[in-house]
Amino acid sequence: MKKSILPSVASILSIFCLYATAGTVTPLKGQSPELIQQDTSACQAQAGTSNSASTSSQSGGRARGAATGAVAGAAVSGARASSNSKVYDNLDSDVKQDYRQNQSKDAAVAGMVVGGSRQRQDRRSDRQTTAAASSAYNTCMQQRGYQVTP
Repeated sequence: MKKSILPSVASILSIFCLYATAGTVTPLKGQSPELIQQDTSACQAQAGTSNSASTSSQSGGRARGAATGAVAGAAVSGARASSNSKVYDNLDSDVKQDYRQNQSKDAAVAGMVVGGSRQRQDRRSDRQTTAAASSAYNTCMQQRGYQVTP
């Protein structure tokens, strides 16, 4: 008799451990472990979520923006230098170097600001998407007779 209880207890524990990251699912109508698993899978599919961790927000937006801006700044300074070649050609090489570096720095700062802004927007959007999916999942589970607690 102990052998028949052990698999049931193990399956119940595994189901509750599986969903511990998404919250605790408490059956209110005496649902079987198999039904709990089916309902949870159906609600996750409906809500567009999964048991795995959500996509992580990208990091390094400022650094990528700065690098992109620096490259753009160097290209712009080169283009400006070639369009003003009469003035630019007469300058000392140190002055030319300073000009190119200043243009790259200015563009890198602008790129860093834009990259940071995009990164914040992406994170905000990810949080909103996650909250909406969590709400949809909780509603679905409640409609099927479960209580979901964080």
